[in-house]
Amino acid sequence: MQLEIITPEQKIFKGIADAVQLPGKDGLFQILDNHAPIISTLDEGMVKIDLADSYKKFDELSGQIEPDKSNDRILRLPIKGGVVEVSDNKVIVLAD
Repeated sequence: MQLEIITPEQKIFKGIADAVQLPGKDGLFQILDNHAPIISTLDEGMVKIDLADSYKKFDELSGQIEPDKSNDRILRLPIKGGVVEVSDNKVIVLAD
């Protein structure tokens, strides 16, 4: 699925992900391929991105994204809150 993470200052990430784990208001939830359309608010916490391929194939990552030390297909991004929209295998995260 296509994933975009955007803050008021810049686009943090754009790429293909197998799964995205997000900190919802009622706890963590995960989005996989072909997820039903949703819009949800996000709480403060960590976004975990399971990439379809190694992050080493990206030319550059935002300084806010933390690569996982034990798995080169996982990235983490701390957020203070936001909103996520899922539709047609596209995930857009508007994060603070």
